Amino acid sequence: MAARRHVYYSGTVQGVGFRYMVRRLARARDVAGFVRNLPDGDVEVVVEGSEAEVLGLLGEVEAEMRAYIRVARVIEEPPSGEFQGFGVVF
Repeated sequence: MAARRHVYYSGTVQGVGFRYMVRRLARARDVAGFVRNLPDGDVEVVVEGSEAEVLGLLGEVEAEMRAYIRVARVIEEPPSGEFQGFGVVF
């Protein structure tokens, strides 16, 4: 079953390699979407794929960056199929 999560991470999440770590983990999975820094200091991630792949990625992000994440706001959305791969957006 296809899934989509829209996640906003806050804490010390910019300037620590967060986006590139998310991209590396995402490219090892069968997911699509993007990661980007926001002007308020948060990092935004939109990811689509199977429920298992999406939740697996988000679990890896949380595990690897737990020292930097203060809050992760996760929004479940319907998948759109709009992405071709996973990348960093500027």
